[in-house]
Amino acid sequence: IWKELGVESVGELLYAIRENRLAELKGFGAKTQDDIREKLEYYQRAQGKYHFAALDREARPLLDALRQQYPDTPIALVGEMARCENIVSHIDILIGRETPMTHDALSERVRLHYCHPDAFGEQQFMLSSDAAFAECFHTAYPTLDTRHAGSEHVLFERAGLPYVVPELRGLPGVLDLAQAGKLPKLIEDADIRGVIHTHTTYSDGLHSLADMAAHAQSLGYAYIGITDHSKAAFYAQGLEPERVLMQWREIDALQESMGPEFRIFKGIESDILHDGSLDYPEDILAGFDFVIASVHSNLRMDEEKATRRLLTAIENPYTTILGHPTGRLLLSRPGYPINHHLIIDACAAHGVAIELNASPWRLDLDWTWIPYAMARGVPISINPDAHSREGINDIYYGVRSARKGGLTAAGCLNTLPAEAFLKHCKSKR
Repeated sequence: IWKELGVESVGELLYAIRENRLAELKGFGAKTQDDIREKLEYYQRAQGKYHFAALDREARPLLDALRQQYPDTPIALVGEMARCENIVSHIDILIGRETPMTHDALSERVRLHYCHPDAFGEQQFMLSSDAAFAECFHTAYPTLDTRHAGSEHVLFERAGLPYVVPELRGLPGVLDLAQAGKLPKLIEDADIRGVIHTHTTYSDGLHSLADMAAHAQSLGYAYIGITDHSKAAFYAQGLEPERVLMQWREIDALQESMGPEFRIFKGIESDILHDGSLDYPEDILAGFDFVIASVHSNLRMDEEKATRRLLTAIENPYTTILGHPTGRLLLSRPGYPINHHLIIDACAAHGVAIELNASPWRLDLDWTWIPYAMARGVPISINPDAHSREGINDIYYGVRSARKGGLTAAGCLNTLPAEAFLKHCKSKR
């Protein structure tokens, strides 16, 4: 491309594609040109945006520092960060004073909003609500007195409503639920009892099986599910059957040494093959406590083929959890197209849970599909997809995303105690 077309930037390459020049190069063609165009346009749309986790790690200590420096000033996180959006562009902080302030940790990603202290509650509400929720609220309460409100909680009290947390304000119909007194009791971090979907040095994890189990226990969890990659994932050192058996023996020995208070479950992240089948013969699949079935290859199928592939995997009696359903990588790769309604309906019919992959790069299943899954009785499993001890902490981001969709503790698979979790996993077979 550089030698033949003289292209030296993304913009120049897109222009060459629009002029149909790439398709004429040897080794390319119209289909490849279209594929590259789609990827480049996706890349351009992602510029100036960040994973929620990237700015959350900056926002929390910054907020603490500002509150310590200005203890008598009302300060609140607002905007996209307050709503825990999957993708964010700025850290928005509201400050209840009209005189600008400074702090050494401020960056170009931080926007400070100032207001008179008497207007703090109203501004906090407006900046922390998406446009549709704010419009519905003001339409329903056009004469509500918003003056002298020290926080947005006061506005809800004056309207006679329970407080609607910012992350829930993007859920369609949530104001109606609040008015009817039917707001869901959202899942909390402490509700998660088990760490499901973890990788070890058996495949592409950074830490050993023993290290992952011990760390999960130290964080207060009651159980861990070890789910290294299956053999088809050769790029991730997927486990051949003999290594599966070796891992099972190690889990048995480790379980005996750790005692019954903390459980280690034998799982696998089985690749869903091209035809929808799982990656091991039945005698191996039967030995796992649970199976996460995930797609990692052949991501260019159309909606009909991609949906059929997942449906076949869901129908497999050994599939316990459907892993990261669309395979998306936020800001890097859009998910492959699937019919979510058909997939969720099939999971309901076959007793399969759906993963909300808590990696900040995935957050897949998207939160917008949680209400439909809950309505169909499909459990959501909030899984860190941890490839290291530290990766277990990504459960925090999964919970944030799940709350946006109104997920309750009762609707989450890994809020179950260890024995109840195992019973659920075995019930499909």
